[in-house]
Amino acid sequence: MITLYHSPDARSFRCLWALEEARVAYDLKVMAFPPRAHAPDYLALNPCGTVPLLVDGDSTLFESAAILEWLSVRYAPTTLGVGSEDKAYGSWLSWLHFGEASLTTLLSTMLRYAVFLPEAQRQPAVVADFRGLFLERLQLVERALADHEYLAADRFTAADISVGYALMLARMLDLHRVLPPALLAYWARLQERPAFRAARAAQKAAAPAAA
Repeated sequence: MITLYHSPDARSFRCLWALEEARVAYDLKVMAFPPRAHAPDYLALNPCGTVPLLVDGDSTLFESAAILEWLSVRYAPTTLGVGSEDKAYGSWLSWLHFGEASLTTLLSTMLRYAVFLPEAQRQPAVVADFRGLFLERLQLVERALADHEYLAADRFTAADISVGYALMLARMLDLHRVLPPALLAYWARLQERPAFRAARAAQKAAAPAAA
């Protein structure tokens, strides 16, 4: 069985959501965030001390976008994934990694310098700069959705999980207040998915284990 190490609403939520979409059995290990500060023994499993960490048989993965690709290819190639022979394959891969590399990384840096660091170490100028970059890059998502409900192959895929999570994380910085209507509608569609709701319920049910 797959084991997913997860902290509520962290990047690992992408992986939990994908597991629910793929209807794959899994064991969920919910950890206080950040795990490296609360569970020193976890460093033996993941020296970075971060989540997600996914263990699938003899394979261990610790990057959320890589885990999305892994689950798509191995367990849901016709639903979460797009085949390499499909003309939408390149677009799918690009959006799958865009969600992390071009959106969530900006947001996580903003959270670090606006929220997580002690007040004396916070950097409002960095936060403002990255906020502008995030909103600029979101325009690419808005254009991609102009004539489509989803980002690749005209259907929901793991690319939508990747980018959708960035919209979820943006709420922590109140950025949802400035999102254009098309992106708000897109995010609303994603939240209506039964697998998204199941993932939210699963992390809530397992949360006491992280205390």
